[in-house]
Amino acid sequence: MSIFSKIAAGEIPSYKCAEDERFYAFLDISPLAVGHTLVIPREEVDYFFDIDDDTLAAYQVFAKKVARALKSAYPCRKVAQVVLGLEVPHAHIHLIPMQTEADVDFRKEHLSLPAEEMQEIAARIYAEFQKQA
Repeated sequence: MSIFSKIAAGEIPSYKCAEDERFYAFLDISPLAVGHTLVIPREEVDYFFDIDDDTLAAYQVFAKKVARALKSAYPCRKVAQVVLGLEVPHAHIHLIPMQTEADVDFRKEHLSLPAEEMQEIAARIYAEFQKQA
């Protein structure tokens, strides 16, 4: 079981931003920007493009709702969607608030935020996500 599966199952704590029965979104613990969120399917699939078509479509719709909540909670020009994932064998989407494309440079120094701030960020995004339900 991957670390992300354990997070989605509640076995490892996370800063939850959104969830439903099929997908889970939580803050990246080493964010590029305030609000940097990871979106995962609860079903463990290593490679993004191995996800079946129906699930992939639903995954994108869920990520879109999370991105809208993120943009509402933390206004930005756009929310970037980045699919990487060699470090964790569980498909995941990075949603990153951005003002410029430079905000999505994974080589730049990442933020280190205190737990209280991470909790507040996640709560703001979650509240905006709940408004869409």
